[in-house]
Amino acid sequence: MPPLLPKLPSRGEEATDLPGPPANGYTFLPWLLMGTGPVVEVAKGRVAHPVLGGLGILAFAVLYALVAFRALDKRRRTQRSTLAMLGALTAVTYALGLGYGGVWLLFFPLLSLTCGAALRDKRLGYVIIVLAVSVGVISGIKTGDPWDNMTIAYGTFLSGMVIAALLSLSETVRELRDTRQELARTAVEKERLRFSRDLHDLLGHTLSVIVVKSEAARRIAPRDLDAALGQVADIESVGRQALTEIREAVTGYREGSLSTELDRARSALSAAEVEPVVRQSGPPLPAQAEALLGWVVREAVTNVVRHSAASRCEIVVDGTPERVTLTVTDNGRGAPAAPAPTPRIGGNGLKGLTERLAAAGGSLSAGPAPRTGFQVSAELPVDPEDTALDAELTSAPGTH
Repeated sequence: MPPLLPKLPSRGEEATDLPGPPANGYTFLPWLLMGTGPVVEVAKGRVAHPVLGGLGILAFAVLYALVAFRALDKRRRTQRSTLAMLGALTAVTYALGLGYGGVWLLFFPLLSLTCGAALRDKRLGYVIIVLAVSVGVISGIKTGDPWDNMTIAYGTFLSGMVIAALLSLSETVRELRDTRQELARTAVEKERLRFSRDLHDLLGHTLSVIVVKSEAARRIAPRDLDAALGQVADIESVGRQALTEIREAVTGYREGSLSTELDRARSALSAAEVEPVVRQSGPPLPAQAEALLGWVVREAVTNVVRHSAASRCEIVVDGTPERVTLTVTDNGRGAPAAPAPTPRIGGNGLKGLTERLAAAGGSLSAGPAPRTGFQVSAELPVDPEDTALDAELTSAPGTH
């Protein structure tokens, strides 16, 4: 059986595991000192049936503490047992107020306090008003002093409403903090995914080019040493460029250029003895669209060099003011014959590019070419405002 009251945190330990704001229900216990007057009257025997009065005070204190702790736990607050305890506390409070009056009516503000903590919904306003009016009536019957009526009624109303507002505000702050932490965690996951995709595409393409050029240098070295040295120089250049791109990818500032990727594609295809055919038409593209299409060219050409055994590869970029289409078609042996276990597009690179283009409102498809070989097709919307902004920044004075 779980303990009725949670343990206090040890010295230096944060009470983050205790229910609800404030940190725990022990902050409600000092308010029980408002019942010191009835305790003194019972101890001195100034009331009728002091034993019954003492039992009433004990019952009130126990029920008050139980309801206060359960009210700070969102799950236990709405349970029927909590509402039953609150009902029993209400009955004890009315019994003591009607039976003794005077300082015993100070139990009503404490009852209102627990109602404000446990009933944070539309019922609370009606309950607090009923408590304030009833304690005012009971006070008027017992004392006949209108000022006492107003004071105890106002105190009862204020204690319930203020504690409800404070607890609701504290829970809102806690939910906002949790939401902020979740958003931060999601942002970190997205950044990790972006970095892993960039690194995969960068290294996959670069290593493929290095392998192809190394094979070419090995083949031609016996008959043409100068041409082989040219391939080695290209390998060095590609390696240095890869180092630069990886550094930029790590810092998050890499922006791909479609024209640069097309030039690299020509070089990589030529080194792999694949005839490159590149056609580009349409208006200038914004930087974001160029970056995305540059990744598509890089990944598609890498797959051609690695897997296609093609002799010809055609890259076509066809743009309009609204949309741009990129198609990479080879005449190789096409897609692998083995079926994939789940529906997907290509490998990790094409799958990641599919998600990127979808996030930008575009699409990516890959499959057998109309005649023979394999075809990768990407379509992306173009925002005219982005194109105009890029053109303005490019032509602005002082732009390098």
